[in-house]
Amino acid sequence: MEKICVHCYISGRVQGVGFRHYAKKQATKQQVTGWVKNLADGRVEIFAGGELANINEFISWLHRGPASADVIAVVCKSEPWQEFTDFSIIRAMALE
Repeated sequence: MEKICVHCYISGRVQGVGFRHYAKKQATKQQVTGWVKNLADGRVEIFAGGELANINEFISWLHRGPASADVIAVVCKSEPWQEFTDFSIIRAMALE
């Protein structure tokens, strides 16, 4: 099977609704690795890698998100393959 990576930005009401937690849960279910983090502008950023079919399922989930979210847009682009051991939540560092 073909392995691919995608870099995605999710817009809408996607922060403060558990989006990162549910994205990690969904990624683990789909055997997708990579990371997810909140951005200062209110979007969520995801870098994910895995088998093509699993990535496609994961992207389909991103368009819905958890029930508490209101996803307006998902923009993904293909990236060169990178190996990750798991799917991590990256927490924003405190501003000084």
